[in-house]
Order: sequence, then C-alpha cells, then structure tokens
Amino acid sequence: MKQQQELVYTDLVKAHMLMGLIDLLLVMIFGLTYSLTFLNIHIVDPYMSPVRLRFNHTNVAAYGFLANCITGALYWAVPRMTGHPVWNRAYGWLLWAALQVAGIGTVVSLLFFGGTMLGGPELTRWIGPQSVEWSETPFIMDVPITLWLFVVIPQFLVPIIKASKEKPLYTGLWYITAGLVWTPMVYVLGNYPSVFFYPGAAGAALNGTFIHDLVGLYVTPMGWGLMYYFVPRVLQKPIWSHGLGLLGFWGLAFFYPAQGVHHYLWSPIPMFAQYAAVFATIAIEIVVTTVLVNFMMTLRGSYGAMKEDMPLRWFYVGMINYWITCFQCSIQVLLTTQKVIHFTDWVTGHAHLIMFGTFGFWLLGMYEHIVPRMYGLKYTYSRPLSETAFWFMLIGIEVMFVDLGVAGIAEGFAWIAQVPFIDSVNLGKPFWWVRTASGIFIFIGYIAYFYNILKTMAVGRAYQASTKVATA
Repeated sequence: MKQQQELVYTDLVKAHMLMGLIDLLLVMIFGLTYSLTFLNIHIVDPYMSPVRLRFNHTNVAAYGFLANCITGALYWAVPRMTGHPVWNRAYGWLLWAALQVAGIGTVVSLLFFGGTMLGGPELTRWIGPQSVEWSETPFIMDVPITLWLFVVIPQFLVPIIKASKEKPLYTGLWYITAGLVWTPMVYVLGNYPSVFFYPGAAGAALNGTFIHDLVGLYVTPMGWGLMYYFVPRVLQKPIWSHGLGLLGFWGLAFFYPAQGVHHYLWSPIPMFAQYAAVFATIAIEIVVTTVLVNFMMTLRGSYGAMKEDMPLRWFYVGMINYWITCFQCSIQVLLTTQKVIHFTDWVTGHAHLIMFGTFGFWLLGMYEHIVPRMYGLKYTYSRPLSETAFWFMLIGIEVMFVDLGVAGIAEGFAWIAQVPFIDSVNLGKPFWWVRTASGIFIFIGYIAYFYNILKTMAVGRAYQASTKVATA
C-alpha cells in the first residue's frame, strides 16, 4: 500500500476529479438554461443571456470538465503504465491551482463582459469574448491557458521518458504523449493567428482546424490512451492487438489534422482544401473502426462483465457512440449533405453525442472505477444509484441526438424550400421541447452519479479510519 501511494498521488486525482465534476454540473446548468431560451423562457437577463450561456456551456466543458477530469485520470493511469510517479507533487498542486484560476477567470469574463462594452471597446477586446467560434475565451485568459498547456507537459512526460528507456512504450502512452505535445500547438493556432492576424477565409481555415483538433488532437488521444489502460485493467486481460492499436494511432495522427476545413464547406476557402478535409474525414472513420474492433475483440469471451461492471458499460457505450458520430461525420461532410444540414440542429446533436456521449461517458466510467479503489473499496456506494445515473444519461443523450438530427433535416429542407424563416423556427419548437426534456433526463442522471461519488468518498474515508483504528 505504501508503494502504491508513492507511485500515484491520489490527492491530485481527487482534486482534479472534484473540480471537473463540479464544472460538469455548471456545464449542465448552463446548457439547460440555454435550451430554455429556445422555448422563450429567459432567466436572469442580461447575465444569463443566450450568447453568454452558450459561451460558458462550451468553454467550461472544454477547460473545466474535460481538462480537469482528463488530468486527474492521467495522474492515476500514467504512473501505473510507466511504473514511475509523475515529476513532482508540489508542481502538480501549482498546476491544479493555475487551471482553476484560468477556468474561473474565463467564466467571470464571459458572464460579466460578454456582449457588453463596459470600459469601452478597447478594454472589452481584451477581457470580453473573442468573436471567433470556439475561440471565444477572452484574450486575458488565453495567455494563462496557453502557458498551462506547455508547463503541464513535463509532469507526465518525465515518467514516460523514464519508462521508454526501460522497455517499449505501451500503445496508451503513445496516444497520451502525442496529446501532450499536440494540444498547446492546437490552442496557439486557434486563439492567436485566426483572431489577430488572418481575417476572412484564411482565418476561417485556421479556426476550423482548431475547432476539430481540440477534439481530435487533445480529447481523442487522451481519451483513447486512457481507454487502453482502463479497459484491460477492468477486464484483467491484455488488449487484443498492440499492432492494431498503433495503426489507429498513426491513422489519427495522419488524417485528423486535415479535417478542420469541413466546418466551412461551400465557403471561399480553396476547394482543394475542402476536398482534402472531406477525404480525411471519411478516412478517419476507417481508422476509428480499427480501434473499435480492437476493443471489441478484447471484450470477446467476457461479455458477462458488461452486466456486472458499471465502468465497462460507460466505456463501451462511449466507444459505440464514437463510432456512430464518426460514421455520421463521414456522411455529413459530403458536399451534397452539407447543403441540407449546415447551420441546423443536426450539428448540435452530433457535437453532444461525441463530447458527452463519448468522452463524458468515458470519464464518468473512469471515476466510477477509480474512486472506490482510492479508498480500498471494490464498488461505489450504491449500485441502484449507478444504474439510475447510467440509464438516465444514456436515454437522455441518445434521445437528444436523434431528436436534433431529425430537427436538422427538417430545418434544412425548409430552408432549401425558401419558406419564411419564422416558419422554420416554429418547425423546430417541438424538437426543442424534446431537447430540454432529454437534458433534464441527463441532469437527473448526473445528480445521481455525483451524489454516489460523494457518498463513496465519505464511506471510503470512514473505512480507512476504521482500518487504522483496528490496526493501531
């Protein structure tokens, strides 16, 4: 036990996990409130206006929930995969504090300076949201976020380098290493050149690359890299094919960076770049299929574990959702399809299934596995709460995905028919009611999940205290 504590700094795991789960609660509150504005239900204007709600819903998801929970999972998995602790515990706490300051600063800036001219246009330019999609993070927060992405690298790269000198690196570490290196470059590309130096089509091309690579070169390699640790660990069996894992890695590295321009099809961006993005998007579906096959073959012969082990459910449902979104993406990037679904609710449904239905599910499954083991327990506090959380969130996200997909098709054909725009708005209202209802389902499920995690921690602390008394 002493050796395990020296290897894994569980205090850092807990700190990042708790902040990430609190951030996810905020993300859901912002998202639900935003969905109500589509139903003409407005709360606490102007600070909860639709624009500010949308900015916070997406930015807190990226730099609060995902950044914290992924980092916490890395603190758990990387030392176990390498056999070495991360670089420095005190440095880890400094990184944790810096990330929270950046996250809180982003929320405050977007809430109180979004859409305002307080202090004049020059001041607002630096402390208010930037008018570029997914780069809305105020410039005053861009600098500390950029620095954090660079300075976090040695914390995890040090044990990986040590391990590389002892034996060939495991597939999961390839993904994690790449994610550490790619992410700061992606952030710089999306938040500086496209905002300050390249307006128009050139800026749009860079921005599209940032939008997609924030998912493809940060969340995806980190997510799959962690899956290569957690799935074999839970199943207690090796991954089916190391070679297939490396094929997936190199396919991701080769094709994903070229996809970003598919966000701007039928735009003034040169057509060769648009065709390249379409080709790369279709190719990545083949890559994802190889990764999914690898994990499905790993599960072969252990299907009963899906019934008993809740984390496995989160993992494999997330994988299937990932494949669905990539298959959907390979269809929606066709120029003909884009004529129908561009700017519609179809895109919103697609984004929610990948960001929450895949990566959100993976992270929730990871912590359902991690938290009991931090305290020497085998399971979380309540199996019924785990089941409730899983099914409510699964039903909620799948209904939202289908609902918004159908809404997008209806809206797209209404626009092609050139009906009055207000008619397409009225057409969307029934679907928006369903979206809000599905969001409430997700929220109820998450409350059950969060409560279950907190109770597990409380029971675990009591168990550890009683164990110490018994051995004293």
